[in-house]
Amino acid sequence: MNETKIEVLEDGKPLAYGFTDIMHYHGYGFPGGVAHAFKVMERAFPLLSAEGPPERREISIRTAFRGPGGRDAFEMVTRALTEGRYSVDPLLDRPERGDILARYVFELSYRGRTVTLQLRDGHVREEFIMLGRKLDRTPQEEERLAWLKQEMADRLLALPPEAVYEEG
Repeated sequence: MNETKIEVLEDGKPLAYGFTDIMHYHGYGFPGGVAHAFKVMERAFPLLSAEGPPERREISIRTAFRGPGGRDAFEMVTRALTEGRYSVDPLLDRPERGDILARYVFELSYRGRTVTLQLRDGHVREEFIMLGRKLDRTPQEEERLAWLKQEMADRLLALPPEAVYEEG
């Protein structure tokens, strides 16, 4: 399988991370969140650094997205969490976009450039949001939620990043 890679530099030396690499770091709890962050980086990095891969330790991330899969993906690729360049900011929420889309907002900065991306409509199922927020899920609901997470990841990864995230 020829897996897409996110490319960055560390002190001018190339590093590349595929979705599988990031899942090995994250674990298997939140593949959808990992896929969202993967698509955000795939979309944002060329906008932030047109001349080639950005230096990973110079990228800053602010987001309304609270998921651990996204956080771990950004951390593995950029080391932003460990180095204080990653923050979850509820002020980035966009409630006018509705309950499903409100938190899928990402602001990435690099060398004086900033790009804000938001999820395009139709990529997150309402059932996923409702089950994810439900307390005291049954074993069947847990199984369904796990399936929905993986299904979303598979679906997102099959699309070009421009089809998933738009500037906004």
